[in-house]
Amino acid sequence: MSEKIHKIAVIAGDGTGPEVIQEGLKVLAAAASKFNFQYQTEIFDFGAQHYLQTGQTLTTEDLEALRRFDTIYLGAIGAPSVKPGILEQGILLKLRFAFDQYINLRPVKLYDQRFCPLRDKAPEDIDFVVVRENTEGLYKGMGEFQNKETPSEVAIQVSYNTRKGIERCIRYAFEYTRKRNKKKNLTLCGKTNVLTYAWDLWRRTFEDVAKEYPDIQTDYAHVDATCMWFVRHPEWFDVIVTDNMFGDIITDLGAMIQGGMGIAAGGNINPEGISMFEPIGGSAPKYTGKNVINPLAAICALAMMLENLGETQAAKTIEEAVIKVVKERLKSLAAGKMGYSTSEVGDLVVDNL
Repeated sequence: MSEKIHKIAVIAGDGTGPEVIQEGLKVLAAAASKFNFQYQTEIFDFGAQHYLQTGQTLTTEDLEALRRFDTIYLGAIGAPSVKPGILEQGILLKLRFAFDQYINLRPVKLYDQRFCPLRDKAPEDIDFVVVRENTEGLYKGMGEFQNKETPSEVAIQVSYNTRKGIERCIRYAFEYTRKRNKKKNLTLCGKTNVLTYAWDLWRRTFEDVAKEYPDIQTDYAHVDATCMWFVRHPEWFDVIVTDNMFGDIITDLGAMIQGGMGIAAGGNINPEGISMFEPIGGSAPKYTGKNVINPLAAICALAMMLENLGETQAAKTIEEAVIKVVKERLKSLAAGKMGYSTSEVGDLVVDNL
């Protein structure tokens, strides 16, 4: 039994977030009992309701409170009652930047070919990981309006990239490729033929770091070609490293070919600090309170969180239980079509641990 007590901050968030987090915490309790590890959770009510009541998203005091924890488990952020961008920038991006979660890690893994929209693709064909730079690029929020509200208005959005930020992301990707130990192939995904400043820096940095990893094969693909090959030949990929914007786009395509948002989980990782794990499908407000949303993405995010905390056997067993439930019990991965309710799917995972 580990002496360590894992301190977990829980932000259930908006929409169906609290429902899927509840199932994740159910699985966490069962896994802790089975694998003899200890944890403590504290719930934080950040999200739409908190914002509408207080006018605040995240304060400096809120961030200081979260610094007391080892990790963050997030449900979803976003609601129709709040103008788009306020919660996303004020909570999601603020957390990523405040805790320097410079890696967004997105495993793309097909568990059952019945749920893949691609013809003749099996689980062995769709098993890759996207490493997305998570704190720079276009999401830095730099830019300006010129001549606003006039016919000659100009909007400038800056993609801000530093050698330090790019290099630490690329180095993480090389280390991850080595640790993953599958094809040992790392693809740089970018747009070197058009974005000639940012992607010249990305390419040069990638080539420099590659010299330190002679055991890793490397290649390059434009982002548009990457999207084509995800659909045509997903089996070509092992690990992909890319910038913030392109990573955001290609991981949603990755989610679709692995079976949909109901199974897609991700981590916002600071390898030296506090990381945050979440289902990537969003708050799905139209399903709120109906007990029909798929909680498996949140449960897979929980498994990623436990692996990050060093509970590797628990993480592996949770993923195996999810695969068993997907293959043997579910009719669909879509909300309302699974053949089971949200809470029943959580129970099935617990039963299969």
